[in-house]
Amino acid sequence: MAGRPDYYKTLGVGKNASDEEIKKSYRKLARKYHPDRNSGDKKAEERFKEISQAYDVLSDPDKRKEYDRGGGPFGGFGVPGGFDPSSFGGSFGDILSNLFGGAGGRTAGGRGGRAQQQRGRDLETEVSLTFDQAVHGAQVPLSVPTSQPCPTCGGSGARPGTTPKVCPVCEGRGVEAQSQGIFSISQPCSNCHGSGTMIEDPCSTCGGSGAQRSVRRLRVNIPAGVRDGSRIRLAGKGEAGMRGAPPGDLYVITRVKESPVFKRLGDNLEVEVPLTIPEAVRGGVIEVPTLNGTKRLRVAAGTKHGTVQRLRGEGPQHLSGKGRGDIHYRFVIDVPSSLSPEQSEAIDKLSEVMNGDPRAKLFAGAAGKS
Repeated sequence: MAGRPDYYKTLGVGKNASDEEIKKSYRKLARKYHPDRNSGDKKAEERFKEISQAYDVLSDPDKRKEYDRGGGPFGGFGVPGGFDPSSFGGSFGDILSNLFGGAGGRTAGGRGGRAQQQRGRDLETEVSLTFDQAVHGAQVPLSVPTSQPCPTCGGSGARPGTTPKVCPVCEGRGVEAQSQGIFSISQPCSNCHGSGTMIEDPCSTCGGSGAQRSVRRLRVNIPAGVRDGSRIRLAGKGEAGMRGAPPGDLYVITRVKESPVFKRLGDNLEVEVPLTIPEAVRGGVIEVPTLNGTKRLRVAAGTKHGTVQRLRGEGPQHLSGKGRGDIHYRFVIDVPSSLSPEQSEAIDKLSEVMNGDPRAKLFAGAAGKS
């Protein structure tokens, strides 16, 4: 186990850290060392890879248990002794799938058949957007830590000039049967860990894994109308499959900054529009902001605080591409906290001509119920 990386130390957490503490520490470090914030800094890029590798293991309950038991090595950063696929162990029958085939098929095959290729693992990343980018759509750069086919062996895991051999235990099926009383249970081969093959002479670059950790840079088209937390699927942009298998998918989670004017309400937007006391009393025509400029709204005389007026079809585009939401304008009466002498005099005159007590009906109703 010499040289085995300490993933807890890499993320700066204790061995008893909760899932939330691990996630919080990872996000903080990932933001600090992200390649987009450290352009050209190779040390920061390597640190980012190490952080991502550590989180990949400690955020997965099965991988973390295996790691804590001393299983491994969890390779990818110069760990001697080659690559041990079982260190990325996961659910029953999915030992290799957790690293290279999160959503791929199980290792299977009939007698004499070959193990199925494991689809590449799906990846997930976040992207920060301004409110305008979310509403109108945008093309944004992304840097995603991932595994790519090893450039030396082309993803086979074997030293150039050699080829993997059929596993003598499972005969290439990738599974072996174990007797459990009257039942026979198939599970990943204990010798080849489900791959169906054995690499007698591993590639010196990747240690036999057929992959290398790297940071992929790409530009992603964000559709108009995304919200905070929208999940965009990019087919085939995840990790490469092991030894030539199909790649996984990449899921992009959008994080949208709040607008100082527009508040998102489902498919619609809300804008708080202040009205002066004369505007609320007498009504009139006012100008309000829209996503593409301004429009004029007619305010009815006697408009009350909290009244909502709607502009249909002026809101954000639906993600389906069919139709747009609305903008709700909520009127609020702008009451000054202090008055000039002239304003105070005007209010006094208004009070004199505004006859009646608006609370009279309130007390009359209360008295009638007693």
